[in-house]
Amino acid sequence: MSAVRTVLGDIRPGELGVTDAHDHLFLRSPRLAGQELDDVPAARAELAAFRAAGGNAVVQWTPYGLGRRAAHLPDLSRAAGVHVVCATGLHQDVHYDEDTLAGLRGGLAEVFVTELTEGIGTSGVRAGLVKVAGAFHALDAHARWTMAAAAEAHHATGSPVAVHLEMGTAALDVLDLLCGELEVPPHRVILGHLNRFPDPVLHQQAARSGCYLAFDGPSRAHHATDWHMPDAVRALAEAGHGERLLLGGDTVVAGARSVDGGPGMPYLLRRVRPRLAAGLGEEVAGRVLRDNPARAFAADWH
Repeated sequence: MSAVRTVLGDIRPGELGVTDAHDHLFLRSPRLAGQELDDVPAARAELAAFRAAGGNAVVQWTPYGLGRRAAHLPDLSRAAGVHVVCATGLHQDVHYDEDTLAGLRGGLAEVFVTELTEGIGTSGVRAGLVKVAGAFHALDAHARWTMAAAAEAHHATGSPVAVHLEMGTAALDVLDLLCGELEVPPHRVILGHLNRFPDPVLHQQAARSGCYLAFDGPSRAHHATDWHMPDAVRALAEAGHGERLLLGGDTVVAGARSVDGGPGMPYLLRRVRPRLAAGLGEEVAGRVLRDNPARAFAADWH
């Protein structure tokens, strides 16, 4: 039976509710030195703020080795009354030291499968998706390695595969590899950061594949393209791809949390949802935030 795998166990897709489809409660990387999301009380407060704004679920895309704090997620989920989905997977190589990567060579798919089916470390928390990443306008050797492992994990478990597109680029290369060569069904693939590359032709091409398209933000680093999001989402919905759209906040630094003075997770419902509803109607907005994530992150687990 199809289910969404949360940190508290599997639930029916219809139980997920209004969902932030791409965000981070915890994230630690040498690329973000001094800006880590590594504070449990702040994460608890952020989840509570999201719940107060009408949110029901958060999908954390933080993968292996980047400070997921999986053991803390069940208590945070219970306290806030918010479903949390946790990721396995691997980000770009710049986020890891060479010893970490060397230790994974030859067994990366097995790590993903174990975290999806048995749990992350000793936490007992099972991941509900695999997150990997492309390179800028290309797929380098690291991306191909991690995507091959993600595809193997998908075929072994049924898991969704979520992809960080660097600056929103290389979407079609990712689809050619994952859905073509590696035979992952397109409806199991979620492309992230498409708002960062607001090319309507590319968006339509990707949508026609049958994958899910995630528009996430806002962020200071990519604010120059944030304003394109409503028009991009509307164009895709009007072209008949409304059932493939996802929205997320993608909070990646401490200062972006709402409890630390930034937009944070509540911004998605406080500002983005009304803008979307004004352009497309409340029914479509609800579908994007509720019905689409329920399908995108559900799997027939095996």
